[in-house]
Amino acid sequence: MSRRLLLIRVIVVLTAVLGVNYVLWRWLFSVHWSAWWIAVPLVVAETYSLIDSLLFGMTMWRLKERGEPPAPPEDATVDVFITTYNEPIELVMRTARAAQAISYPHTTWILDDGNRDDLRAVAEAEGIGVINRSGDWTPDRPRHAKAGNLNNALLATEGEFLLILDADQVPKPEILDRTLGWFRDDQMALVQTPQWFENVPDDDPLGSQAPLFYGPIQQGKDGWNAAFFCGSNAVIRREALMMLGVTRYAGEVEIGVHRALRTAKRVLARARKELGPDDETARRALDLVGYEIGRARREIARGIALADVTYRFQRRMDDVRRTLVDADLQALQADLAEIAAMEQQADAQGGTGLATIDETTLEHMASRDWSPLGAVETVSALVSAVDVDRGEEAQPVMPLATISVTEDMATCMRLHGLGWRTAYHDEVLAHGLAPEDLPTMLTQRLRWAQGTMQVLFRENPLAQRRLRWSQRLMYFATMWSYLSGFAALVYLAAPILYLAVGVLPVQAYGPDFFIRLVPFLIVNQLLFVVVAAGRPTWRGQQYSLALFPTWIKAFTSAFGNVFLRRDLDFAVTPKTRPASTGPAWHLVRPQLWAMGALAGAAVIGAVRYAVGQATLVGWSLNTLWVIFDLAIFSIIIRAARYRGFEPDLEEDHDRL
Repeated sequence: MSRRLLLIRVIVVLTAVLGVNYVLWRWLFSVHWSAWWIAVPLVVAETYSLIDSLLFGMTMWRLKERGEPPAPPEDATVDVFITTYNEPIELVMRTARAAQAISYPHTTWILDDGNRDDLRAVAEAEGIGVINRSGDWTPDRPRHAKAGNLNNALLATEGEFLLILDADQVPKPEILDRTLGWFRDDQMALVQTPQWFENVPDDDPLGSQAPLFYGPIQQGKDGWNAAFFCGSNAVIRREALMMLGVTRYAGEVEIGVHRALRTAKRVLARARKELGPDDETARRALDLVGYEIGRARREIARGIALADVTYRFQRRMDDVRRTLVDADLQALQADLAEIAAMEQQADAQGGTGLATIDETTLEHMASRDWSPLGAVETVSALVSAVDVDRGEEAQPVMPLATISVTEDMATCMRLHGLGWRTAYHDEVLAHGLAPEDLPTMLTQRLRWAQGTMQVLFRENPLAQRRLRWSQRLMYFATMWSYLSGFAALVYLAAPILYLAVGVLPVQAYGPDFFIRLVPFLIVNQLLFVVVAAGRPTWRGQQYSLALFPTWIKAFTSAFGNVFLRRDLDFAVTPKTRPASTGPAWHLVRPQLWAMGALAGAAVIGAVRYAVGQATLVGWSLNTLWVIFDLAIFSIIIRAARYRGFEPDLEEDHDRL
């Protein structure tokens, strides 16, 4: 164990002990119950922050620095996928030309979801392949955005490994030489490298570089075999993806069949109630269906191939339907014979056919069940329920996850669930383009957060039995962090309420409070400093609080999409700088209101302290809290005014 890792573990233990001690004391002894409406939310928010701190500490506990990779295999086949939809052709071709220049033997493909003839012409003229969606992706079937684009290309190519690049991620020539060596481990499914952006100034006003995530956090997750797939700059083993696709297909179909067969018993019970006492044929047919349902469930439990079970079940249902149809024909023939006899009787009596038949006889015929329609419809519904062709999808097998607007996290979590390993190679091997204005950045962050929340709601990692508990917690830690928007509301409200109207959410700001809180805060920040090892982390801390409206919107919109079937309001991140239209203040109106409220509370608090309505300790502490919050939110002003990266021409000239 290195000295750095030993130091990190010591600080993690101290942070955990001090944090648990503080929060337990807060719950047991210091909640100001007379102001419960702010006191309880505050202690809940502090508990949230403690859990966040504990998850971060656990991540850092096994921080893994891999060092030099093994030599790459000599004969591996590689497909380089460049995903694009509507990005400028020159931007896409810049990445494609760099991909073509990768030193390790490979084939370069542009996956053009925009189906542009002009891009195809330019690419093929330079010997670069272009893949569009196959004809199976008809307009009435979901396209699944980037995940669908990649899934389509997987079935059109054959390389053992895939290097996935976004349209703006320009790879270095050595990217495959530096990553393929990790796949000498036969269980290695994915190697992720950092995303680094060349159009970001040193002060990074939009917080694009994420040096803490693309560094210690990914290294920590790597130590628990939970390094994430981040959508680009990653190499993936095709075998792992295809195994995942087939396994998921089989699993989802089996779940669907089990669900259909369970539902079928209730459907049959309702259908039997609708039958009359004379519907003996339909009753026997439904009894036969019930028997076949039980037999299908027993066959599945014995491990018989699902396709064989459903095929035999469907054939038996065809026999049942023929039986019902034959019964209907016999009943119809009997009715026709009865009608003919009545007509003959009427003619013999000198009448005019049906017009002279007794009204009671006609009423009896009208009310008769001409066909056991309910039973027929039930049988048809059962046949459809166990249909396994997945005709609503363009491809029955979907290796890349389609349950989220971001395909990466869910796909990687599923790979880990199958027992595959992943690695994080901490070396910048591609240069990308980051958002260059606030609207574009907010679009990007919202999409990331929405995708993460969709995965949480649909496949909560804590409930994934195939994952080890450490892996479940590593995935959950990232999802948990996006709930910070709700805690931020409380952290904003508490000092404002005290300074403005004197509402105290704790029993008192006495020695017990400071003795427990201050050491925890100091040690917690010390952990960030040691873990970062010189990497800037302040910008990330600012945006984790300053983007609270984005995180809340991501949670509510994803919840509405998953549980209420509402459309998800999201957009793909633009890759070009928009025309200058001035600061987009309307996009950060909640933050501006929060800053105004903080500043106003500080002024009111000073007046209240001056006239003796606030204690020195309470006023000082909450004023410092307000100043800290304003320092956090100050980045929003800079972000709104930021108009894009202006490169240093002299520096670029020296670099060339």
